[in-house]
Parts: sequence; structure tokens; C-alpha cells
Amino acid sequence: MAEKMIKVRVPGTSANCGPGFDTIGVACNIYNELELTLKKEPELKIEISGEGAANIPCDSRNIVWRSIHHLLCKANMEKEYQGAHIKMLNAIPLSRGLGSSAAAIVAGLKAANVLIGNQFSRRELLQMGTDLEGHPDNVAPAIFGGFTITVVHEGQPECFSFIPKLSLKLVVAVPEFLLSTRAARSVLPDNVLMKDAVFNISRASLLVAALSRGNKRFLQHAFEDAIHQPYRAKLIPGMYDIIYAAKAAGALGAAMSGAGPCLIAFTIENEVQVGEAMVKVFNQHQINAKYLLLDIDTRGVCIIK
Repeated sequence: MAEKMIKVRVPGTSANCGPGFDTIGVACNIYNELELTLKKEPELKIEISGEGAANIPCDSRNIVWRSIHHLLCKANMEKEYQGAHIKMLNAIPLSRGLGSSAAAIVAGLKAANVLIGNQFSRRELLQMGTDLEGHPDNVAPAIFGGFTITVVHEGQPECFSFIPKLSLKLVVAVPEFLLSTRAARSVLPDNVLMKDAVFNISRASLLVAALSRGNKRFLQHAFEDAIHQPYRAKLIPGMYDIIYAAKAAGALGAAMSGAGPCLIAFTIENEVQVGEAMVKVFNQHQINAKYLLLDIDTRGVCIIK
């Protein structure tokens, strides 16, 4: 019997979105593609092109294969399919705060799930992705698309997704240097002040309400944060200067993308000017950078015919 092959596309994601630390995420129209063939023999062949190709392992440590194997174990099919042929075409930058690891996990889960007859729902894929990633804020938008709000209750992630009633453009300033999530988390405190918690709760609530209603007037301060960006700012030279420059050029707001080092601005106009302003300030701090003009991806991970 001929082996089955599936090809999927998964979006990059930006987590936190300012005040929504580990909670709010958004899917962007920058994509990785994965072509998967499951093998009955214990043979693993992995081909990678594009972003990070030289730095991603091509053996059993590969996160796409680990995700595939995790799903097969959940389906009790790990003995039926002991190997795979994996082709990855990556456009999402590695270790920059655009959800590259979540994209790899979700692509592997989705592709394997399709090949075994869609035994698991998207909600179950969210659970698996969260177990593998450690948190759901990138996994959720990669699966569902749009903006997502996630909570974890007794180990079970829940996700609410929505498309904002604003024609938002996402301007992502991408510096040349890498920043691992582990390093970015290591500088965070174990506890935060009550006033900082209230600061973030109010702005995260305002952000979701304003996006849902399409009211840009209330977004002026909605992307501000007090519980993770102040501690991570020292890891990204000129971060607050870049955020200020983005807003001065016309952005509604700007923030770290995930754990950085990318910075993301949200705007409905002047996106080129915003991108150029952000890159200029990075350059003033002796950091080479480029900018990406992105839209919100509304589909999440999907099959490519």
C-alpha cells in the first residue's frame, strides 16, 4: 500500500501582546511549511531549508519529530509508525519571539493527526502542544489563528479566539541577534507588586475590549506592560526608545514580541514609516535590524492541497 503524505502550513505567532503576559497571542501571516510521510520502519529522514536550517537537529531531537511521536503515542500507534520523512521549509525566524518552536510543534501535531484520520480535536491538539511547549500562548494562535486568550485550569488549557474589528497591520522589527526564551525568562522576578498586577490587568482587559469593538481610541495605552518588559528591557538595546519611535511614527502601540528580541508595533496606517523608524533606532544602538510588514492570520494551521 502506498505511503500517505500530507503538507501543512503553520503561522508564526506573537505572544504577550504587551500586557497579556503568557495569555494573549496573535497569529501572523509568516509561515513554516511541513511535508510529512509516516514510515512503518524505524527510519527518520529530516530535510530542512530556510530559517534556522543550519541550527535545527535532523535526528530524534528534532521538535517536529518529537511532536509527531508524542501524538502517535497518544493514539497508541507508535509501533505502527516508527519513522518518518519530514521536509521543513521555514520562513519564521528562530529564537526571535515569533513562535518558531510553537510552529514546529503545531505543524507536527496537525500533520500526524491528519495522517492517522484526525483522531484528535483542535482542543486536544492544544493540550498536547501546551504539554510540549510548556505554555499555550503561542501554540493557541498557531492552531486557531487570529487573536487568542488562553487560560490553564488544573492543567487544562482553554482558548478563546477572535478576529479584531480593526484592519491591523503588524510591523515587526527583527534585530540580528538571538534571544532564547529561557534567557528571557531567567530575568523575571518570582513576585510582582500589586500595583503592577493591577496595571496589567486593566490594560489587558482594555486591549481585548478595544480590539473586539474596533475602538482604536482606547488602544493608546492598552499595549503597555509592567510585569515582564521592564525586566527584559536590558536584553534588548534601545527597547523603550524603539517603542516610542513606533508610536511617534503613527503606531497605535508597540511591545516586545513574545520574549523578544523582536519588537512588534500595531498600526492601521503608516506601516512603512513605523518600520523604518524602529529599524533606525535599533541602528542607533549599534544593532542591525530589518522590519516585516505582516497581517493577522485568521486560519491557523491548515492543510496545503
